[in-house]
Formats: sequence, structure tokens, C-alpha cells
Amino acid sequence: MTITISPEQVIDLQIGWPNPALLPAPNLRHSATAVLSNPSIANSALLYGPDEGYGPLRINIAAWLSDFYQPREPVSSQRICITGGASQNLACVLQTFTDPVYTRNVWMVAPTYHLAARVMDDAGFAGRLRGIPEDNEGVDIAVLESGLRAAEDVALRAGNTEPKLKPPRPWRKIYKHVIYAVPTFANPSGKIMSLRRREALVRLARQYDALIITDDVYDFLQWSPKPEGEKNFGDRACLPRIVDVDRYLDGGPQDEWGHALSNGSFSKLIGPGARTGWAEASEKVAYGLSQTGSSRSGGAPSHLCAAIIDQLFPTGTIHNHIRDVLQPKYAERYHTLLSAIQEHLVPLGVTVPAPAAAAGGYFLWIGLPAPLLAADVVKRAQSEENLRLCAGDLFQVPDHHLTEGFADHLRLCFAWEEPRHLTEGMRRLARVLHRLIRTEMLGIDGVGLHATS
Repeated sequence: MTITISPEQVIDLQIGWPNPALLPAPNLRHSATAVLSNPSIANSALLYGPDEGYGPLRINIAAWLSDFYQPREPVSSQRICITGGASQNLACVLQTFTDPVYTRNVWMVAPTYHLAARVMDDAGFAGRLRGIPEDNEGVDIAVLESGLRAAEDVALRAGNTEPKLKPPRPWRKIYKHVIYAVPTFANPSGKIMSLRRREALVRLARQYDALIITDDVYDFLQWSPKPEGEKNFGDRACLPRIVDVDRYLDGGPQDEWGHALSNGSFSKLIGPGARTGWAEASEKVAYGLSQTGSSRSGGAPSHLCAAIIDQLFPTGTIHNHIRDVLQPKYAERYHTLLSAIQEHLVPLGVTVPAPAAAAGGYFLWIGLPAPLLAADVVKRAQSEENLRLCAGDLFQVPDHHLTEGFADHLRLCFAWEEPRHLTEGMRRLARVLHRLIRTEMLGIDGVGLHATS
């Protein structure tokens, strides 16, 4: 039976949230009961925890990551620091490992996760964010190297040769540069950075003393790019993380600190409200991160929640939830949206990225036919069709024009809405595009596609 969707019902493809029906509330309730009903666990979980985070969870995460990523050497729990989620941890990394004067720039692969820019701004890097364009393999290494070289020339001429605001501490190193990326199923582009680009990026970071911070928050949300792909496609990561590459490339890190940090989070797997994640890096960086002032003062971030999440590991609950619920349900949404785009939008000139070796994440990044502008499409979709979309310009690196703008792109999130709403959303979007294209062709004054009002 076909269920009609009312035109008054809002369809939201803008919000980058998980669908609540897919979150493991019953499992978390059982875990919370297990923690709080056992004094030997509850007493420590309700008090201040160790700086580096809840010990059992660190051990379980290390084993879990080793199984999924299959690194050349198993991940040690000493490389893991529990965090208050990816965003909170990004702020802590900048607090501990950068100096707002000595650290030259933050280099962000563009289009970028837009809310990361606010964290960089708060850390003192306003006006020094630099966008690096993507191509089909990910970050443009040539553009990045040229920018790093020029920044070093400027720093040397200015005599910027040592940290100015951060005094030496045994638990931290101040890096000259920060490189920020989402290498796998990037937000918003959905791209996967190739292995050779990951290796080139690590070599460049070593050469210019940069810390690569990667948001690896979508990696477990992986499935076949084919609608009827193999069931166990998502059991292993499609590529090594950059933090893994830094461990093996050219004999391993140049020093005990290394040049890569992986930012992980349970937000997309268990729920953003958990505000719990982990960082993986060298043992020195992981320990240094645990010494960030806010963690030292407050104890381990998300300590009680970490203890509750830890209960999901010994029984395999977290693995089963990802394999049996998240991967198939999000794969269904992804393929439903992609099919609807092919049917309703591609005939109007919309472009979609070429299929990759794996599909995953939360988003599809589509290109509009010239001369349509995303801002106009978003405005008309909201007012005429009760359809919420995200314009590409939002993902430009602020105040930097090294990369081209993204005014002709839309980001569509398939994680929030039900599959039938995704199909209806593309029908609504097709109507908006058809009207705008017709308006442009007719040249109607006052309703031009380039209006900024």
C-alpha cells in the first residue's frame, strides 16, 4: 500500500543527524542498568576518572579498531584517549598542540565540514584558515605543498621560529601547521581520499612539521556501492586511516610524536547525545591530549557515558548494531536517494559523483546545472515545496578564496528521513529546478536565478 505524503509535511535533507529509530536506546538502557546496579562499576564511573579516560573502554576500542582497520600492528590502548566527542576533542587538540602565533595556518580540505571552522576560530586562527581543493582522489597535494612552502617563507622572514604563547611542557609538542580533513566519506563531498594521497599527505606533514587531524567519524558506516552488494561488505575498512599510514610509512614516524591524529566518535553510531568519542595517535600525543587543562580539571571526559558504552563491547552489541541495523538501513536510504536523483534530477542536468569503491557516510553532494545557484534553489525549495536543503557555499573555508566556491552544489543528507521521504524529496526538488530553469529560459525580470535578495 502506497502512503501519500502530504505537501505540507516538511522533508528535511539539510540536518546531518541520525534517524532516532536507528539508535540503540534499548541496548543503552540495559548497559546503564548494568553499570548503575553494580557498585564496583558505578562507584568509579560516577567519580572523576583517569585523565586518559575509562580504562576498559580504551582496551575495547583498541581491539575493535584493530579488527576493523586491520593495521600492520594491533592498536594499543596506550594510543587511545577517551574524548567528549569529535568536536570537543578538536578544540582540545588545538589547545594542547598549537600556538596561535607560532602555528602558521590551519589547512582545511575544501569543501569542508563547516562547523570545524568555528572551533579553529575559537583557537585563535581566524583569518588563517586556508582551503585546499579536492580532486577525484581527495586533497590536492600540489596546491597544499605550494601553500606550506609559502607560509614557511613568511614565517622565516618574520622570525617566527619558536612558540610565542605556549611555554614548553613535557606532554606536548607545538606543531607548525595543522591539516584538517575527513578522508573517508567526507562531509560534505562524500569522497574517499585515495591511499596514495594519504601517503603523500603524511610525507608532506613530516616535511613541514604539520599535525594532520582527521575526522574518521563515518568509517564504520560503509556498504557496497551496488544496491545488491555483498552483505559483509562493511566488515573491514576500505582503506587505512591516515593515522595508520603514519605508523608504517617509510619506516614509521620520524619521532615519538608522529604527525597524525584520528578523531573518532560514537555520535553517528550510538547517538550524538552520548557526547563520547576517542582519539588515536602516538602514545605521546594521546597522553598529551589527556593533559589538556579541561580534562585534568574535570577528569576523564564523558566518564559515566563511557562506562555505559563500554558494556556494548563484550557482548558484541556494538558490532551487531552497526552490521545488522546501521549499515543496511543507511545503505537502503543511500541507494533510494541515489536512484531518485538519477530518475528525477539527472534529466534536468544535475550531476552526481562517480561511484567509488565503497559507499557510506551521511551525505550526497550534487552539482546543479548552470546557471542555477544553490542559494536560490534552497530558498525556493523551502518556500514552495517544504523541502529543506543545504547550499554548497556553507562548506567554503571562511575568508579564503584559494578554492573555488560551491554555489552550484547542494548537500543532501539521507540519514535523517525515511526512504519514501527521500524519493518524495527528489520529486519536490525536480519541480523547483524545472520552474527555475523555465524562468531562466524565459528571462522573466525580477525572478532571475542570480537574485541575491
